[in-house]
Amino acid sequence: MDISGKAAIVTGGASGLGGATAKMLADAGAKVAILDMNEAAAIETAEQLGGIACVVNVADDASVEAAFEKARAAHGAARILVNCAGIGPAAKTVSSRGMHPLDKFEQVINVNLVGSFNCLRRAADDMVKLEPMESGERGVCINTASVAAYDGQIGQAAYAASKGGIVGMTLPIARDLANVGIRVMTIAPGLFETPLLKGLPDDVQAALGASVPFPSRLGQPNEYAALAQHIVENQMLNGEVIRLDGAIRMAPK
Repeated sequence: MDISGKAAIVTGGASGLGGATAKMLADAGAKVAILDMNEAAAIETAEQLGGIACVVNVADDASVEAAFEKARAAHGAARILVNCAGIGPAAKTVSSRGMHPLDKFEQVINVNLVGSFNCLRRAADDMVKLEPMESGERGVCINTASVAAYDGQIGQAAYAASKGGIVGMTLPIARDLANVGIRVMTIAPGLFETPLLKGLPDDVQAALGASVPFPSRLGQPNEYAALAQHIVENQMLNGEVIRLDGAIRMAPK
């Protein structure tokens, strides 16, 4: 798909992987809607990119519906969706502090997995009403999983479960939507310079980067964005999960 002129939605688009992806899409000529919980950051990013900011809690369906309506009113139905919104609090199943709080587990599942599916189903519902392009394609949806889906570490039960769910739904959704020309892909990043990791001490960041076989460093958000761009542009990429991780396989801790 040629990105230029297309409407695009990026969740978690005000920073990190989503911010880099939103910039990539805008630079390629897309009309970008930035969906994020951080209103100030979303507005700032949208102003920089000439897009629109939509404050959203992806775990709340009414909030998602309102954000999609705002984006649609501004740019028309999106042909591109990139889901980057997510959270990753850690807790052991049982520890000296007791059991893993059930509400925290549910929160991670609701934001990362249910939120991704909800945004995808809404985007697909808009895409299916669009006229197909010359190639027969109507749109493309990209979800963000994590290497934790495969190599979940100690304390990552909720996070790994949520990302494993994203991996597991990739192929069936791609099959669901194949007959209407909508592609579905997932990127599973390794250790990337996101706001979460950048908040760690420099020596901890260096140690994490050194654990990556090659290149021995943290990934850059623009490298995620570059893969997202290729997925959008390469029509044969469909129904697959791509690890973007420098060959890392995470140790238990």
